Amino acid sequence: MTAATLHIATPTATERTLLRIADGITAFVAYRRERRIERREIALDLLREQQSRKQDPRAVDHALAQLGLSRR
Repeated sequence: MTAATLHIATPTATERTLLRIADGITAFVAYRRERRIERREIALDLLREQQSRKQDPRAVDHALAQLGLSRR
């Protein structure tokens, strides 16, 4: 191999800088993606909990009684 071939085989300082920037962007995007997945799972858990919660039929009567009103 010639010296020119060996010189071209290694990345230049600009290429190394661009590779570091690309790695940083990739890490940032991966972090954001993981956080978005966590937030989505929390939101889905809260939604499932709200949908599965049983309604207490006495809750309306109790609230009306506190206001001094009758349901009927």
